[in-house]
Amino acid sequence: MKTTVTPEEFKSALRCWASGVTILTSRAGEQIHGMTVSAFSSVSANPPLVLVCANQASTTHDVIHAGQVFCVNILSHGQEALSTRFAMGDAATRFDGVTWTEGSSGAPLLDGALAQIECRVRSAHHEGSHTIYIGEVVAAHANEVGAPLLYFDGSYRDVGPRR
Repeated sequence: MKTTVTPEEFKSALRCWASGVTILTSRAGEQIHGMTVSAFSSVSANPPLVLVCANQASTTHDVIHAGQVFCVNILSHGQEALSTRFAMGDAATRFDGVTWTEGSSGAPLLDGALAQIECRVRSAHHEGSHTIYIGEVVAAHANEVGAPLLYFDGSYRDVGPRR
């Protein structure tokens, strides 16, 4: 059995995984930051817990570490440009012109998101180049209309509106 997987093989396999698109936001004092992430999952309903993975080299990682709060903004179809901006844009200007409100956690809640899940960091686990943050959900907001933004095989996709 082959024991070494190349980065190209790994990325090729992951392109087969369809995922929702989220922007992870955080606050530490007056500093806010955010980045696009697809590594997000629910962990437990009781107590309500989620996990996100943040690259340890990212500024957002440092803000989460310092502030101990984050918000998972689940993007709606039509927010492709926002996703790209928070994935590839200049980290210092990502929030310029973006409308948001401060959540009860202090983390930014992005306007137009399909849902926002506010969390307090419960634990952090360093693995490889990333930190897995387990967040205790302190508030959750869901819009009643809209469709999720999905990412599959290198492109944004649409599955249609909620019923």
